[in-house]
Amino acid sequence: MPDTLNKSVAIVGGGPAGLMAAEVLSNAGVQVDVFDAMPSFGRKFLLAGIGGLNITHSEEYTKFCTRYADRQPNLQTTLDLLPPAQLCEWVHGLGIETFVGTSGRVFPKEMKAAPLLRAWLHRLRSKGVRMHVRHRWQGWDAQGQLQFSTQNGSVEYSPTATILALGGASWPKLGSDGAWVPLLRGAGVDVAELESANCGFEVTWSDYLREKFSGSPLKSVTLKFTNEHGRETERPGEMVIGQHGVEGSLIYAFSREIRQRLNAQGSATFTLDLLPGRSVDRVRTEVAGLARSSQSVSSYLKSKLGIAGVKLALLHEVLGKDDFKNTDKLVSTIKALPITVHAARPIDEAISTAGGVRFESMDNNYMLTNKPGTFVAGEMLDWEAPTGGYLLTACFATGMAAGQGVLRWLNDSTTD
Repeated sequence: MPDTLNKSVAIVGGGPAGLMAAEVLSNAGVQVDVFDAMPSFGRKFLLAGIGGLNITHSEEYTKFCTRYADRQPNLQTTLDLLPPAQLCEWVHGLGIETFVGTSGRVFPKEMKAAPLLRAWLHRLRSKGVRMHVRHRWQGWDAQGQLQFSTQNGSVEYSPTATILALGGASWPKLGSDGAWVPLLRGAGVDVAELESANCGFEVTWSDYLREKFSGSPLKSVTLKFTNEHGRETERPGEMVIGQHGVEGSLIYAFSREIRQRLNAQGSATFTLDLLPGRSVDRVRTEVAGLARSSQSVSSYLKSKLGIAGVKLALLHEVLGKDDFKNTDKLVSTIKALPITVHAARPIDEAISTAGGVRFESMDNNYMLTNKPGTFVAGEMLDWEAPTGGYLLTACFATGMAAGQGVLRWLNDSTTD
């Protein structure tokens, strides 16, 4: 095997992708230096674990891979390096037990990210990985060296290879600020515009709904959406009516297709079935009694259909007073209430970002074709996925793939 012991690799970014690359390389005996702009590593990773660290998902693997949509072909061999079951084994190897939640999502037994991160960093340091905090990457100098700004001034570093794992732009306070985009574009790398993903969308609500129901959860609904290619998808779940529009897990599941429709047409409309457990005929039968009832509309809908609170408010957003007297109109709206969104919420409010370094800008080793010896991994790449463990899994997997790509490149360089 070619000698790589006298080689050094710089990893810029101390999140899951960068740390996984560091593990691959240090296991092979390569000297690794990890640089991060923040005072400590894995800050976004830690924040993601506050409500319970969703590591991956337990659904059938073939279905799991489809969650990466049109980037599945680009990511498939990478996902195969670290499928969910193997990722769980890796977590167990750090002394962290996992369990599968009722939704199929996989969590650490303690639900927190901190124990996993502590164990991981300890293992990396024990393998000789050197950690450098408060080092903000500023690009390359005229000699091609990495440049960092630190509390003590500018620092240059000249490794044999570099892995960039700088994240997207959705968590600027935690270091993922997208400041790397102009640096890579300046080096001739094709970078797709970063956009909000797993995000909320803006809706023009009435003052009444904003004041009375902002922050209200909307439970037991089914969202139906027709994408720009005419494919209709529906999914049950929960969402939240926000001050500026809609957000929550059900919205995030459709955020990619909604954003694409917005980009193409300037607005996007989906429908909500407010009573997914009841057929149209059953709802029509129950609504028909409204005309004969002495109860108010609100009282009747609450007693007969369980529609009250935010669901009733949404009906009032769509229907006029006379529409509540029209059985067909009321029934059709209960079963398919239209909501039109006109913009995605700002990127710094999003859970993740779409866009990034295009796969066409890299070779199969995740090395930039315009910057030999420079590799990229994680959310910097042009892919996206819904919440549910899919984001973290791909970050871990692309970090592993980039680390292995560096090893192949180092070995080929040594052979040459």
